[in-house]
Amino acid sequence: MIPVPPVPPALRRHVAARVPYDVVFGAPGVHRGLPSTTLTLVLPLDEPLRVAWAGQPDSLHGAASSLSGLHARPALVHHGGSQRGVQLALTVEGARVLLGRPAADLAGALTDLDEAAVPAPLRALPERLHAVPDWRTRVALVDRCLADLAAGGGDAAPRAEVAHALARLTAGRRVAEVADEVGYSRRRLGTLVRAETGLAPKDFQRVARLQHTRGLLGHRPLAEVAATCGYADQAHLAREWRALTGCTPTTWLREEFPFVQDRGEAGAAGSGHEHIEHP
Repeated sequence: MIPVPPVPPALRRHVAARVPYDVVFGAPGVHRGLPSTTLTLVLPLDEPLRVAWAGQPDSLHGAASSLSGLHARPALVHHGGSQRGVQLALTVEGARVLLGRPAADLAGALTDLDEAAVPAPLRALPERLHAVPDWRTRVALVDRCLADLAAGGGDAAPRAEVAHALARLTAGRRVAEVADEVGYSRRRLGTLVRAETGLAPKDFQRVARLQHTRGLLGHRPLAEVAATCGYADQAHLAREWRALTGCTPTTWLREEFPFVQDRGEAGAAGSGHEHIEHP
């Protein structure tokens, strides 16, 4: 694991994870990018990052940065045998504050900082990172850029009841219960959640539950993971994984972790997205 400070407290509402990565795979290959409740911003230091939706080769996007919104399907990240860069998991609020737009604007998108027309300091960040010689300074540069954007205010934060609803859905509460808590009908809640995230409440909840399982897989038996994360049983967990990721949990573990020497490193970046959990 690259030794760098954690995300500064002032940024934690906007940045769920910030992970520098330097991984050698030994041969060219493809990673599976899993759905997450955060947006993924990747700043590669070597070749452009090439990402496509699984089963849609014509969706392949390559650029000096990668930005993806919330999605409920897997992506494929192509690499040439090694990858270096900095990956960030931006919260739904962080999308407004740091990108200047709601997360829903980028839902299901594979894009980059230039195409997405984000604030100019963020668009300039990939080139500035290439001029920096060490990891600690690179991470400090990223943090300063984000802190300056946050201080500028960005777009207005999500309305309080929507932010509360998203937190409760992430925690596994049923959609009907969350609607009652915030005083909306299920239809009205659905309209507001989709307008903020691009996903319907049920899909957002499914992605959040999948995200919860990622930190537990490999540490506990699958049946225990299923019970802990709110699945009816292990078979239900497996069906949801196939639907959202295109593989079973066991297959994902086998694909991902032969390349990771420190299992803790993989878990550290897992919230929307492992050490290279793009997009």
